[in-house]
Amino acid sequence: MKRLFGLMLLSTVVFGCGKTQKMHKQSFKMIEPVDFSHVKITDNFWAPRLKSHATTTLAVCIDQIENKTGRIRNFENAAKKEGKHSGIFFDDSDVYKALEGIAYTLKNHPNDALERKADEWIDKFAAAQQPDGYINTFYTLTGLEKRWQNMDKHEMYCAGHMIEAAVAYFQATGKRKLLDISIRMADHMMSLFGPGKRHWVPGHEEIELALVKLYTTTGNEKYLDFAAWLLEERGHGHGSKGNEGTWNPIYYQDDKPVREMTDIAGHAVRAMYLYCGMADVAALKRDTGYVEAMRRLWDDVVLRNMYITGGIGSSHHNEGFTNDYDLPNYEAYCETCASVGMVYWNWRMNQFTGDSKYIDVLERSMYNGALAGISLAGDRFFYVNPLASKGQHHRQAWYGCACCPSQISRFLPSIGNYIYGVSSDAIWVNLYIGNSAEFKVNKKSVKLRQETAYPWDGVATLIIESVSAPMTETIRLRLPDRNTSYIIDVNGETLVSPAIEKGYAVLNREWRAGDRITLTLNMPVEVVAADPRVSENVGKRALRRGPLVYCAEEVDNAGAFDQIAFSPETSYQATFQPSLLNGVIAVTAANGNKSFTLIPYYAWDNRQAGQMKVWIDYAEE
Repeated sequence: MKRLFGLMLLSTVVFGCGKTQKMHKQSFKMIEPVDFSHVKITDNFWAPRLKSHATTTLAVCIDQIENKTGRIRNFENAAKKEGKHSGIFFDDSDVYKALEGIAYTLKNHPNDALERKADEWIDKFAAAQQPDGYINTFYTLTGLEKRWQNMDKHEMYCAGHMIEAAVAYFQATGKRKLLDISIRMADHMMSLFGPGKRHWVPGHEEIELALVKLYTTTGNEKYLDFAAWLLEERGHGHGSKGNEGTWNPIYYQDDKPVREMTDIAGHAVRAMYLYCGMADVAALKRDTGYVEAMRRLWDDVVLRNMYITGGIGSSHHNEGFTNDYDLPNYEAYCETCASVGMVYWNWRMNQFTGDSKYIDVLERSMYNGALAGISLAGDRFFYVNPLASKGQHHRQAWYGCACCPSQISRFLPSIGNYIYGVSSDAIWVNLYIGNSAEFKVNKKSVKLRQETAYPWDGVATLIIESVSAPMTETIRLRLPDRNTSYIIDVNGETLVSPAIEKGYAVLNREWRAGDRITLTLNMPVEVVAADPRVSENVGKRALRRGPLVYCAEEVDNAGAFDQIAFSPETSYQATFQPSLLNGVIAVTAANGNKSFTLIPYYAWDNRQAGQMKVWIDYAEE
């Protein structure tokens, strides 16, 4: 099986009908990520989840798409131009996202049967594509004359997810059939929309970042330009034209031009995809106005509208935002897709700035808001992730709107993307996950191994297994913002007062094969208070240890759930329990003769039904 690993800017790329050209857009990101295809995860926390994803989660998605819903049948009917469309008008996107998850799995774990399944689906997509390049089963089966009339019918959203899947599958296998399908759809859209043509504001963002991926894959700058044009369409009243009475500019992030945005508003997942598209275009167009807008938006999200779990979107009404500090617990929405979006966006922001605060948020969202979205067995999913439940909230095998299961299916196998980055003068170590990795920095081939029991233990050792030439580039270790103390050893020698820049310890020396760096992070149980402006949590506290937020479940505190409370006298004991929830560190909170048990938030609702809460009553005296 042919593998095309790690597309890099300024490389020779394939486009059109097989010709090549040199890309000439140089990003002004200071850090380039190390693609997960160069990283093999080996630890005891994430590696079992990746195995479960490959053996269980993808099988669940395939079964739902082929047998339990009409999603793949929609493509078959569209090819025959007969039969009904089943499901929701954007259901094509779930198939594309599941295919993207298959592609990512194939990168590191080749599987002939899985690849044949992907090829089978792609053949169905090709058969469903119209002669003019248009592909969307909803309009093909309900009336092509109605296409491109309603900006909120997700035509570009579905196209965007198809493009992302196409790029992923091309990278994984070298097969370009779906890439060619995507190019034809992109060209069809550009024949209708763009400068001097029709205005269009996609009701659900996604196409913008996908077009940038298409540009980086094909080298054809028109796709980057089209992404930038779509971003600039927002905030000028174009979205309401033809959608009178149904278009809420705030909900769709269409109330002001994107470079003038200051506050997050509207639908949370739409906002995340918008910001990712802005970041990708800004990197290649060198648009500092977009970057400054995103800095303002990040402050608004993180300081005033984010849950302790890294989840965002407090309201069921709009699947998004209301007022600053309105963060209810039982009614929290915190869509799984939005938490994954926070990972995507913060990853991009770190690449611009080299500031560890973005990885701090990425890690929080990944270990809590996103990971809670899938069961420990890998076969059931959360759409909504509240911070308290009366016992009625449970993971499901699938959803009518199945964006979150398919989102998780493409997110999990790509988590290796977020561990390392490289720049002209450094290797950046962002996450502490056991792995082996091989990549280049300044044309030097470097092989690293990371050993750690994180997030249960705060010790992480980075071993330089080989380097093609003596390496003088710095190694930068992220120091998570929650830890008050740390120790760094290099080859057994403790560093005294290492240089710290933007949350990274900067280690300078000539690195050689066999060098070992050990970071020991303090991992106490932290008692966290919310901002006093969050009225729901006045008089309450939450527990956090390392990157993990904790919660109390009724099953562990039978008969005493309503009496759980903390005080300044409460003691906390963290103990690893190998037989509990596939092995977790549980926290026992003791008040005199009474004690309560808390577990990591990501693991709740994996046993019997019952109540749950993150924020616990706290008595000052």
